[in-house]
Amino acid sequence: MSSVKQTRFSPKLVRDSRERAIESVLFLAALSSVATTVAIIGVLLYESILFFQKVSLWEFLTDTQWTPLFDEKHYGILPLVSGTLVTTVVALLVAVPLGTIIAIYLSEFAPPIVREVVKPALELLAGIPTVVYGYFALLFITPLLQVILPDLPGFSMLSAGLVIGIMIIPYVSSLSEDAMRAVPAHLREGSYATGATRLQTALRVVVPASLSGISAAYILGISRAAGETMIVAIAAGGQPNLTFNPMEPAATMTAYIVSVSLGDLPHGSLEYETIFAVGLTLVLMTLVFNIIGHFLTKHYREIY
Repeated sequence: MSSVKQTRFSPKLVRDSRERAIESVLFLAALSSVATTVAIIGVLLYESILFFQKVSLWEFLTDTQWTPLFDEKHYGILPLVSGTLVTTVVALLVAVPLGTIIAIYLSEFAPPIVREVVKPALELLAGIPTVVYGYFALLFITPLLQVILPDLPGFSMLSAGLVIGIMIIPYVSSLSEDAMRAVPAHLREGSYATGATRLQTALRVVVPASLSGISAAYILGISRAAGETMIVAIAAGGQPNLTFNPMEPAATMTAYIVSVSLGDLPHGSLEYETIFAVGLTLVLMTLVFNIIGHFLTKHYREIY
């Protein structure tokens, strides 16, 4: 009897049982994230199919007007796509150079005490509610820009894009700095041994060696900028407008989804279903950005 109990409750059996339990918990955690993503895509696809049964895909992709809530209805996604692309480009013009410069400074030049203070302070920017950024763009950045550009209207993609760029700087700088810090020290030492300066080493050795991580940071910044909602809803104007001039007001895909998702439209109506078609388009755009980022990361990893 004692031998049976020892076999049944042996340390190896207990350890194996605990490991299997931990593996099961980890598997369920991973499965939950995948299941959530699949469920989101499934809902978007189901509702979008209902929409495209009433509106042709060709009209959706080629019509230059987006007025589903007007008497004269048009369902062209191009005005929302142009607004999203313009604000994203303006944001990247701010975040990519500033974030990269900050990352190079923190990784290669900043004393440890400065890095310990500046990096957490930058990452705090990512924790500020985006509605605060929206009113900051509307009440501070826009009047400031109107001093320089007197013809700038009260709502513009330029103001919204600049503030989105400020918001995503922590994403770009933090991930890029982590990638640069991961570069082996012997590469820097070899560069110094050949007589290179710290700046030359940073630009010609560290940055190329960490391009895979830096490109991943850029793609994350693009996805974050394209998916931003409250800043563009508050500061960009909210009126669908097919233009690539950042000084004009326009609506983005996320801003339109917010404006329609307030509960004023009956569930199941064509106007309500437009938000799912727009959401699916945004998901596909983000997916394309991430696929490009994956191939860029893989390419630079193989080179360096």
